[in-house]
Amino acid sequence: MTWGEGPRPLFAQSPRRWVRLLPWALAFVLAVALLPTTIQVLGVDYGLHGGIASALAVAQAAPLLLAVVYPLRAWYVVFAADVVGALALLTGDFPAERPWPFPAMEVVGFVGLSLALGLRETRRTLLAVWSATAAANVALLFAAPHGTDASDLLLTILGGGAMLLSAALRERHEAQRRLAEQETISETERARRTVLEERARIARELHDVVAHHMSVITVQANTAAYRLDDLTPAVRDELTSIADAARASLGEMRRLLSVLRSEAAPGELAPQPDLARIGQLVEAITRAGVPVEFTPCEADVPGAVGLSAYRIVQEALANVVRHAPHAPTRVSVAVDDGVLTVLVVNGPAPQPTAVPVESGGTGHGLIGMRERVRLVGGELETGPLPDGGYRVAARLPVTGTDHDSGGGT
Repeated sequence: MTWGEGPRPLFAQSPRRWVRLLPWALAFVLAVALLPTTIQVLGVDYGLHGGIASALAVAQAAPLLLAVVYPLRAWYVVFAADVVGALALLTGDFPAERPWPFPAMEVVGFVGLSLALGLRETRRTLLAVWSATAAANVALLFAAPHGTDASDLLLTILGGGAMLLSAALRERHEAQRRLAEQETISETERARRTVLEERARIARELHDVVAHHMSVITVQANTAAYRLDDLTPAVRDELTSIADAARASLGEMRRLLSVLRSEAAPGELAPQPDLARIGQLVEAITRAGVPVEFTPCEADVPGAVGLSAYRIVQEALANVVRHAPHAPTRVSVAVDDGVLTVLVVNGPAPQPTAVPVESGGTGHGLIGMRERVRLVGGELETGPLPDGGYRVAARLPVTGTDHDSGGGT
């Protein structure tokens, strides 16, 4: 048997103060109530000497306070005092109707101690405690002065029941706690996996954008000698070196893409959309029954920015369909001062005809939006509106990106 789990009171980890104080209060009330009662009963009803009765009462009641922190140590003291008390009662002359070997107040104290044991100790320790109690109880019955009956086993029966009950409650609480922890870990892992999957998807899409510009560089460098006159040999060699470097970079990107796309869905192999495709997306959502007011943008933006804008609008409109079907929605895309602003605002779903496709969400769509905005160094604001609608606003810089260095034919 062990000494318990250390100097930590029962329920010490509870966030509620009254729950942490409850074991101390119960132990104090039980000890204060049993101490004078035990002295009175042992001295008057069983005829023990006052000093012996007082010593036994202290040994049986005071350790109940210790049980809040060290229930197993308290059991050693109380159990020994109960056995010694039963033997001491044999020296006195008490009526046959008085219970023996353990009077009622000793049974009450032992049951309270058993509850504390069940909340703290392992199954093996509890089985050892109950076995020792049962063995001592049965052995004492052989010395019973007035015969025996089933009531003489109350200490063993009630003590075992109390340990079983409190142990079951403790294990149920532990199971619920572990389940809550596992759910928290699982949700964290799901969010982390979503971020990684979105980043891999962004990397695949970014490849298509960057590969286009690298291909243009390769073609321009290879054909410069035929398109431009009077190129010096040094310039021709430099252009050839540029073409070779661009071609090698494309090869490396294709090898990387083969890894990223090894488990890609077939739809992810198609050409990536841009600002021009947002209108088609809005038309599809409108056909699905969502009234959308669309303000298009004809500006020329870098491929990565256009792709990010398209995906943000796509996810925002998908959320409208899922959570606020048929809600009036406004989509606007505009470029001002080198910043592409994407705004998707929907009102509340009309009641009572519109029933949300989903009553809750994982937040993974917002994670994808944030990853795409972070990719191009932009800002994202999302949140509910006072009227029950929702707003998604993204600001994506269109300068200082691949648009400036992409080149053209």
